[in-house]
Amino acid sequence: MTTPIVEMDGDEMTRILWKMIKDELILPFVDLKTEYFDLGLPERDKTDDKITIEAAEATKKYGVAVKCATITPNAQRMTEYNLHQMWKSPNGTIRSILDGTVFRTPITLDSIHPAVRNWKKPITIARHAYGDVYKSVEIRAEEEGVAKLVFEGKNGQKEEVVIHEFKGPGVLQGMHNTDKSIRSFAHSCFKFAIDTKQDLWFSTKDTISKKYDARFREIFDEVFEEYKSDFERLGLEYFYTLIDDAVARVIRSNGGFIWACKNYDGDVMSDMVSTAFGSLAMMTSVLVSPDGKYEYEAAHGTVTRHYYKHLKGEETSTNPMATIFAWSGALRKRGELDGLPELVNFGNQLEDACFDTLNAGIVTKDLVNLMEGITPTAVNSEQFLKAIRENLEKRLA
Repeated sequence: MTTPIVEMDGDEMTRILWKMIKDELILPFVDLKTEYFDLGLPERDKTDDKITIEAAEATKKYGVAVKCATITPNAQRMTEYNLHQMWKSPNGTIRSILDGTVFRTPITLDSIHPAVRNWKKPITIARHAYGDVYKSVEIRAEEEGVAKLVFEGKNGQKEEVVIHEFKGPGVLQGMHNTDKSIRSFAHSCFKFAIDTKQDLWFSTKDTISKKYDARFREIFDEVFEEYKSDFERLGLEYFYTLIDDAVARVIRSNGGFIWACKNYDGDVMSDMVSTAFGSLAMMTSVLVSPDGKYEYEAAHGTVTRHYYKHLKGEETSTNPMATIFAWSGALRKRGELDGLPELVNFGNQLEDACFDTLNAGIVTKDLVNLMEGITPTAVNSEQFLKAIRENLEKRLA
């Protein structure tokens, strides 16, 4: 390797697995060069979260990052970790700096049949990770009164509409998005579809939301014109439909496409898709910026329950698949960008060694009851990684 990969360490059980994966599956085989950032909660607190910003800026510089799962603290974590403040989600900070879109894809096995019986290929959820309800402001109306939506333009334009005339207590919410962010989302989606040679579906509810959701559709239509010839050349389809129609079509489909969703829809649908395919522990996640920067991670959290068991010295059987695939994805992308076919090959072989292990029935406990057609053997995380290493060595030999 010549250009480094940005490496972002994390928290709790995934931090333990991170070191095990590096020691067992990466460092013995790859001349690894990384720009290391510790995004563990104690270090974020110590640096006033500047470490997260530095990691995101490094990703912009080097183009490829791999990230361990991290804690987004709540009130309980404030006390547990003795924090100075309730720090924001590192993922949210990184997404904002990279202006990126999150693509989540399940890792599928022949022995784990999706809950939706006609799904044959993975469905990738593209989630617009900005605005909407996640950046909303809210008011609890305690009495009768009028709620208004007001816009005061810098150049004197003023627009005012009545939201609702309350006859008693209620709640109201204001949310926003920007043309710039929606446009970046569209570019990332079309580029990723071309990169992975998959059809792209996009869905909103523009029949009801005639300005907000309609703006998403208008911008996607505009941006598609820039990619239309590439889509035609590759035989790919861009398809828009209403979100409720999309849900029905997705359930009836065979899979094998990218489904682009607004922020809330993507949040919900990625969990639905991952669970229907088997397990959130088998869901990859990659953040892609419109100018082609990539940050790979697992879609799941820090596996707190297993971490507390680990601290007591108890054996855990935590599934490391999504974290391994974050590493394989980052190494393969670094190899593609730097013209290193050996590194691309290693990324592919690492994933295939994981499949060899699972197909032989050597699995972590979470997969035992999901498998059909083979008799699985549950092992702990360490044994699972050693079995993958054996298969990897066979493949590389």
